[in-house]
Amino acid sequence: GGITWDPVFDDQEVSSIGSVAIAPSDPDLVWVGTGETFVIRPAHAMGDGIYKSTDAGKTWKKMGLEKTGRIGRILIHPTNPDIVYAAALGHTYGPQQERGVFKTTDGGETWERIFFVDENTGAAELAIDPDDPDRLLVGMWSVHINTWGLRSGGPGGGAYRSLDGGQSWEALSDKGLPGGDKNPVGKTAVANSPSQPDVVYALLEIDNPALYRW
Repeated sequence: GGITWDPVFDDQEVSSIGSVAIAPSDPDLVWVGTGETFVIRPAHAMGDGIYKSTDAGKTWKKMGLEKTGRIGRILIHPTNPDIVYAAALGHTYGPQQERGVFKTTDGGETWERIFFVDENTGAAELAIDPDDPDRLLVGMWSVHINTWGLRSGGPGGGAYRSLDGGQSWEALSDKGLPGGDKNPVGKTAVANSPSQPDVVYALLEIDNPALYRW
């Protein structure tokens, strides 16, 4: 219950962790996304992909996405542990294709990029409706790091929604949230209410940062 702790990932060749997820249907199945996405500075180490353990962290296997640089959130389907989503921010040092939302349906053997805005915008956050796992939310972040500073915000940032497991997406700026060319958004976080999944939240980095609920 947290009285004592044992390191379970120190033998891997990466030190920066962005996300950890445990399969709701199998507590021994653990995923780790490497590379930090929370506080971005040029000195922070990037990740080298996504890892999977089937024995509660005793052993690990790298499962790809090495070029994504930073994985800030992993979601596992509530009943089918072979379906996993990863929010990839990218290395953030310039334009890049390996960004956005990635999905596997075979336990990580293969991955498909199911959502991509542009080469300057990555995925910072993901949320799933526990009652209807085909309903997904993603928070996108346009961010670029130089040695002399960080530029956050762009027309691709903001919240997006899928109602079909990631096959199609819609910008929630079309539903009244900030976003797009006229209202560029920086880092975006999204969440579902566990007790009322129809209630969702979006926290947006804009001129006057704001938390939205709908």
